[in-house]
Amino acid sequence: MTGLLTAGASARRAMRARAAVATARADGRTVVSRLASAPPLTLRQTGPHTVHLVSTAAGPLGGDRLALDVDVAPGTTLELGSVASTLVLPGDGPSELVVTARVGTGATLRFAPEPTVLATGCDHRVAVRLTVEAGANVSWREEIVLGRHGEPSGRCLARFDATLDGLPLLRQEFTAGDPALDSSPALYGTARCIGTTFLTAHAAEPYVAEGLAVLPLSGPGTLVTALAADAVELRALLEQGERLASR
Repeated sequence: MTGLLTAGASARRAMRARAAVATARADGRTVVSRLASAPPLTLRQTGPHTVHLVSTAAGPLGGDRLALDVDVAPGTTLELGSVASTLVLPGDGPSELVVTARVGTGATLRFAPEPTVLATGCDHRVAVRLTVEAGANVSWREEIVLGRHGEPSGRCLARFDATLDGLPLLRQEFTAGDPALDSSPALYGTARCIGTTFLTAHAAEPYVAEGLAVLPLSGPGTLVTALAADAVELRALLEQGERLASR
């Protein structure tokens, strides 16, 4: 999702939007049983079990409250992405995106949208609540770009909670765009892009290299984390880490 801040954007009313996608199993195959959209969260089915978010409004802008519900039925497959990057813009107060996903037994979910770009002045909140049943296969990738070219990053507080069969599997939170934190070379250094991939695949052993860490979780899963100078390098590092975790 992309958007441009126009002269009248400051007078625009904040958006409240909820979108949903769900799968079902019919005749031994996956069908997309539900697609519910509300701008700027507009969903389009682009394959037998593939859905993309497309841009139908600017945003999110400050003050927007957006929610996306994902329900992958047992034994089905869903690939969820976006056709373009998300540009988070400043506005009247913080913006918010809450993603709630449920993945049933034996189901597969691949979540891999294009990067989120934090424009200067934005104040964004992201909360992911992922519930996974035993035997499910999940790949959940998130990429964040710290500002557009030549500008400092906006603010973002992101929270990721993954639960497996009712037990905590991963609890993670990170902050970007806070001057008190970003000024420390121990945090992001010179990196302009941050990315993570959560996988239910369990890496055989940890792997750490320049800009990349592949860390097995105590439960059945792996967290891949990468830092890079640009989005192309970030994607390459995350894909490398995903391959290592899936061996």
